[in-house]
Order: sequence, then structure tokens, then C-alpha cells
Amino acid sequence: MHALKPIEIVSALKAAGEQTRLRLLVLLGRGEHNVKDLTRILGQSQPRVSRHLKLLFDAGLIERFQEGSWVYFRLREEGALGALVQAIVRNVGLDGADMVRDGTRAMEVLSERELMAQDYFRDHAKDWDAIRTLHIAEGDVERAIVKALGENRFSQLVDVGTGTGRILELLSGRCSRGIGFDINQDMLAYARAKLEQQDNKHCQVRLGDVYSLPLEDCSADLVVLHQVLHFLDDPSRAINEAARLCAPNGQVLIVDFAPHEFEYLREDHAHRRLGFSNDQMKRWFNKSGLDLTSYQDLKPRKKTEQKRLTVSIWLGRPDEKKSAEKMKLKNKNLEVVG
Repeated sequence: MHALKPIEIVSALKAAGEQTRLRLLVLLGRGEHNVKDLTRILGQSQPRVSRHLKLLFDAGLIERFQEGSWVYFRLREEGALGALVQAIVRNVGLDGADMVRDGTRAMEVLSERELMAQDYFRDHAKDWDAIRTLHIAEGDVERAIVKALGENRFSQLVDVGTGTGRILELLSGRCSRGIGFDINQDMLAYARAKLEQQDNKHCQVRLGDVYSLPLEDCSADLVVLHQVLHFLDDPSRAINEAARLCAPNGQVLIVDFAPHEFEYLREDHAHRRLGFSNDQMKRWFNKSGLDLTSYQDLKPRKKTEQKRLTVSIWLGRPDEKKSAEKMKLKNKNLEVVG
């Protein structure tokens, strides 16, 4: 993390010093919002709020993320500017009339988000429940995931195809930062509301393509693809993207179905693949520069469940030789840029 230049400090403090912009920083320190949210909370016009947000973004104090036609804003977290703006927000008095009113309105907006998310979940719960009845209890799957990961903690967790954000929720206590990507905006709204409800500020969700995620090489200690691959036309490509993100000492965790014959899942639930064999997954891991380190099948337990799906868990790490070559190339590129 480079030290800030005096001109950067002056620019940041100047941007944060105006009252409305300071209110915006406090709000974004509590969670991410779009312009519509912030306009309602502050009671100001959309052009005025957008202008203040642009100034804060240009000063490097906030981040912006496109999600369809909406843009979400969040307080900057990384680097020297991130440390500075976090310190500014921590030391702002919150007992002023504007700050108190902003806090109340923000809670109202979050409550509305939660209600909308609950409506979406209710409307689609039948589909998800139908799939859950086809394999062992979700709690058993989650316990197996936690056991497979051991006692490790993670600086950055990336959940690819985050869906409801359950993996972020499950592993939030073991990561310093979690980020989930999904292509479905309604699912992202639900996941975001759940994370905010649980006050998991270090976890966030973003619109993203599983084949091309906006993160640097080797930036994640753990990459998870939970019940994602069977929806894809090209699972191998998604695994390759996960391997790209995985740090040399990181891990890639995949949870999906073993091969099965439930053909109706193609039509009724948009499944593109009817499960994956261990041999197939091992080939894809090797092709992506990953060593398969563990594999487990969670099979139905009772005779009455024999026609249900088997859930498989694969865990891999970057191949040491290929990982060293990748890091060497990355460092060389950084030197060229520098």
C-alpha cells in the first residue's frame, strides 16, 4: 500500500468536507446503495446526489458497480485512500439532526429491500424446495463443506454464482472479505438484503459473468462454485476462471451433483448438465492447473432415498509448478506496467 501524496490527501479531505458528501460517506459506510436509494434518504434531487457521488468517486473515496441499469456505490475499502475514508467515517459524529434522519430513512429503505427480496424468494421457493427434496438435507451438505475446508481462514472469498448468498453467509466468519457474483439481478437483490440484515458488511455481491469476473489473477484465497456448473454450457471454462482467481496457496471448492438420470431437470429447472463424474472433474481441474486434493460423495442414506441425487464435493489447489509460472508472469507484467 503506497503512502498518499499530500495532494491526494488534500483532494480527499476537500471532497469529504462538504456536508452532503460527508452524509453520503456515512451512509455508504453502513452499506451499499444506488442513486435512487440515496436520493430518497437525503431528500435531494437525483442530479445533485449524482454530482456529489461523482466528486467522491473522482477523489477515490467510493467505488461504483454497474448492475444492469442501476449503479451501486460503496465506501472504498482497499489501499491508503480506503484507510483514510474509513477513518473519516469512524470519527464523524452521528448525533446531528441530518445524520439521525439519514439513519432512520436508510433503515426504511433496507426494510423495503428485505420485503421485496422476501417476495421474490416466496415466488420462487417452490422451485428451490423441489430441488432440495432430491438430495440429502442442505444442513448436511453445509457441514461437509465446512469440514472439507478445515480450520483455514481466508483473506478473500469469491463465491461464483452466489444465488441467495448462502455460501457468503455460511463462511462469513472465516473470511476478511467475501464477494459473490451472479448474473441474476433479482437473486442479487435477495442476497444483498440477507447480508445487510445480518450486518455482514465485509461481504458484498456483484453482477458478474462466471466466465469473466472483474478481479485480478491470484486475488482469492478461496473460490467456491456451489451448485453452479450444472447450469452452464461450458463448465470447464468456469473452472478455468476460478483457477485464474485462485492464489498460489488458495483453494477452489466445487459442490454439484454426481451423474444422474433426472432428465426433467433440463426442462423444468434449466439444468444443462446431469451431474459430473469424479474423473471428468479431475480432468477439468488438471486442464485448469489445479490439483484435486479431496473428493466426497454425499449419498442418500435411506433405502427410500435411493432414487435421489448424490451431492459431490471437490476441493483443489493450484499446481505448484504452474502456479509459480503464473506468478512469475504476473510480476513481470507488473514490472512492465510500473
